[in-house]
Amino acid sequence: MISIRPGTAADSEVLAEIEIAAGARFREVGMDAIADDEPIEVAVISRAADEGRLWVAADDDEVVGYALGVMAGSQPHLEQVSTRPDRQGLGVGRRLIDCASDWAAQQGARRLTLTTFRDVGWNAPLYEHLGFSVVADGELTDDLAAVRAHERSIGLDDAGCRVVMARPITRPVE
Repeated sequence: MISIRPGTAADSEVLAEIEIAAGARFREVGMDAIADDEPIEVAVISRAADEGRLWVAADDDEVVGYALGVMAGSQPHLEQVSTRPDRQGLGVGRRLIDCASDWAAQQGARRLTLTTFRDVGWNAPLYEHLGFSVVADGELTDDLAAVRAHERSIGLDDAGCRVVMARPITRPVE
């Protein structure tokens, strides 16, 4: 049975393995550079764990996925969600995103945002299924516009293939 718990710095190695395995799927759509991208740094994972914005999905003692939130200025933003390939499609990512939404609610936010690839089936179309919708470029806050500019500056969005998405916070924090 899958449980969700706060992440810790000690999870860093297995989270990197999960991110690499999940990212390899981008080769299927000709996005080898994305598949080859380095996982999130240990220091970033450690700080997120210390600040309560890292969530880990585990099946007994086996870590099978994680989500990491960041603050994009004053906006809670889902920086990363990765699930082991053999656990994808089973609701693990949905549960992790729900944790990130709860965190966003605790920050007083009315929505959780993320950036993703527009036309990759397990990206924007999946997030739409989970209640996210595309935020038009003209409606971006300065903070989210800065996230997009950063992605372009590191070559992540050379062709304009990424979008900002947002999901309203609809669940009260318990």
